[in-house]
Amino acid sequence: MTAKVTLSFSDETIEEARRFAKREGMSLSAWVDAAAREKALREVFAGHAAAVGRAGLDIEAAALADEQESEMVDAVLFGGPKRAA
Repeated sequence: MTAKVTLSFSDETIEEARRFAKREGMSLSAWVDAAAREKALREVFAGHAAAVGRAGLDIEAAALADEQESEMVDAVLFGGPKRAA
């Protein structure tokens, strides 16, 4: 679904947006939509990261431990780390 809205931008902002949209082969509307979606997702992910940090969870360490465990299983099953083809 698409909603039509009226927005106001500074001259500098709209010219930069037009330039980026043209460079990426997109309409201005499509480029602004993608930029707004990207900003919204960044806000969601930043909020999630902050909540994880406040909870004292160390997701990076857990991910590294999972990777090491996966490599150990591959070593046992396949004689070494599984390689991407």
